[in-house]
Amino acid sequence: MSRAALLVLADGRFPAGGHAHSGGAEAAVKAGRIKGAASLADFCRGRLHTAGSVAAALSAAAALGIDPVTLDRAADARTPSPALRVAARRLGRQLMRAARSTWPSAELDALAREFPKGAHQPVVLGLTARAAGLGPVDAAYCAAYESVSGPATATVRLLSLDPFDATGVLARLAPELDQVVDRAVEAARRVVDEGVDALPAGSAPLLEIGAEVHAGWPVRLFAS
Repeated sequence: MSRAALLVLADGRFPAGGHAHSGGAEAAVKAGRIKGAASLADFCRGRLHTAGSVAAALSAAAALGIDPVTLDRAADARTPSPALRVAARRLGRQLMRAARSTWPSAELDALAREFPKGAHQPVVLGLTARAAGLGPVDAAYCAAYESVSGPATATVRLLSLDPFDATGVLARLAPELDQVVDRAVEAARRVVDEGVDALPAGSAPLLEIGAEVHAGWPVRLFAS
């Protein structure tokens, strides 16, 4: 295992397309649910323990070698919003392009053939981590951190929030992120014996509703 590969995969400059997505922050800002650092922290905490937890477990399971097609169906079942399913697959397709160029892998090639329009991004992320020689913990950390770093970065643009304040929000969430990753990896390991029902299915209705509203806007700064 090359732990340095984790730095490459988690780097915000890795060309996986995440910069074009706000993780629901754009809709939340317009709805008045994010107004500054304090409300950003509340939003990120909620996202971490719901969508972030689900994504972390899916990524960890893919990194463990669980069948990615089965995991993709599990991801679909945990994503009620059509808009979010479209966004997840679009991000998965972009990540797949970057991953296959960076860490060529027969498993990535097979998943790309199975889902030419894109598999769910957390599943692709876990398989990418596997191709890079990383483990389920690494994959879970990437997914969990991405679930909060995306909204934090987007809010800097949307609200002209001080970047120091946004980074402070992420730093204060670190202990909770550790806990989410621990639970996600434990759940992923149970999939071997219990099937995908062992994975978390935390719901976030406001994220789902916000995504559907956001998808209908004629002008958007972010794709989702």
